[in-house]
Amino acid sequence: MPKSLKLIATNEAEAASAEAPVRRGSVEDRMYHEIYDAIMEHRLPPRTKLTEHSLCDIYATARHTVRKVLARLAADGLVDLQPNRGAFIASPSTDEAHDMFELRQMLERAVLEKLAARRDVGAVIAPVRAMVGRERQAFLDNERPRWIRLSAEFHTALAELSGNALLVTMMRRLVSRTTLMIASVEAPGNNACSFDEHEAILDALERGDAALAQSRMAHHLGACADRVQPDEPGNFDLRSVLGKQS
Repeated sequence: MPKSLKLIATNEAEAASAEAPVRRGSVEDRMYHEIYDAIMEHRLPPRTKLTEHSLCDIYATARHTVRKVLARLAADGLVDLQPNRGAFIASPSTDEAHDMFELRQMLERAVLEKLAARRDVGAVIAPVRAMVGRERQAFLDNERPRWIRLSAEFHTALAELSGNALLVTMMRRLVSRTTLMIASVEAPGNNACSFDEHEAILDALERGDAALAQSRMAHHLGACADRVQPDEPGNFDLRSVLGKQS
């Protein structure tokens, strides 16, 4: 199996494990996934402060573990670490959001052009098509954390197929930061990152029609950008938001 396909399979396996009803593994992994889900589901909105003391208390763990988790979330683009102030859920400005979506348009256009030129494009994108099927099913089953994760992963999965590791790193951060800004409640068929639109992009790719795939992606990303919600200050009790009770 090509390395890029292995990456998609590995990411999907990790995501499925992470989204299981009962989380297993280290305290660090559990904390990371619970905070990640709370951010992406907008239960913890932009500018919410993630205090080390509170997280240590909630998860009964040491500060160094909390700091490792916050560093992971910062690498994902979901948390901003501010010197002498602490960690805050990312709150990109309107201008930054515009710039990020503009950059995504350019990068994803290049990815699609490269993939459409492959003679084996149908086989190459098959794992991504299967991912879209799981995305659709997660939405229908009301499994929001899994649906949101798969919806975002669609874009990074396509980037992984390009074989460019730097591009994948850039896309992962861009996708995370733009996804957290999109309105959390969307109607079926008009959701923040539509599986129907994802499937239409793949259909164009499978036909080798780069121009059509790019046009559909441009429309899709434009619709996502239009649903960016204005940032609002958040002041939440972390214990209640993360499902912990005193």
